Amino acid sequence: MNLTGNTIFITGGGSGIGRGLAEALHAKGNQVIISGRRKAALDEVVGANPGMDSIELDVEDPKSVAAVAATLITKYPRLNVLINNAGIMKSDDPGAAVDDALLVSTVTTNLLGPVRLTSALIEQLKSQESAAVAYVTSGLAFTPLARSAVYSATKAAVHSYILSQRYVLKGTSVRVLEIPPPYVQTELTGPGQALDPRAMPLKEYIDETMAVLGTDAVEVAVQRVGMLRNNPGPNEGEFVEKFNDMMVPRTT
Repeated sequence: MNLTGNTIFITGGGSGIGRGLAEALHAKGNQVIISGRRKAALDEVVGANPGMDSIELDVEDPKSVAAVAATLITKYPRLNVLINNAGIMKSDDPGAAVDDALLVSTVTTNLLGPVRLTSALIEQLKSQESAAVAYVTSGLAFTPLARSAVYSATKAAVHSYILSQRYVLKGTSVRVLEIPPPYVQTELTGPGQALDPRAMPLKEYIDETMAVLGTDAVEVAVQRVGMLRNNPGPNEGEFVEKFNDMMVPRTT
């Protein structure tokens, strides 16, 4: 992906990986627009990065998605990059009754949200000479965390959707990218994650991701996610058990 001269819309840009990518891309001279539910967080990021823009978006609400897409197309006619980053991760227990509110919210935010938003903007992207749509998935798309089974399943579903979309858009101006982070020091699961020494420091993750993003790779994966990304196969169950034995006590 060309890292300069783009007009980029990033969901979930008020914190964590979304903010990190937004600031790194903004520093490259791109026009960056961030979105999220929390106006105060968006204002803080924009205030720290003069020239960056923001717009409030609730990816769980189809009307909000449609309205924001329409605004983007009108206000930013050169929009050529969409980064679907917004997501939520809650603990659940697939060995017991799953809370329906958690299920619906997670599936709507992590799966339906990016599909709906991309659908609303796809013709805009296709009209550009060079464009990209990227999805921030997770290493858990390939090796699930049992105590966040719903989250892991949504990321696996997005990975599958990416493969289909990439195939269908082959030969167009739109490149379809997947960004699967490892365990990173953000507050996705709460303040403790940002301090967990087992997690990859956020700045280190952003720096390595930007280096890969600037290549022709369609899977923007840092080295540290490799053990999760490369596990799927006939004998994947053994590693899934080892991984969960290591992670569960510190993520519940």
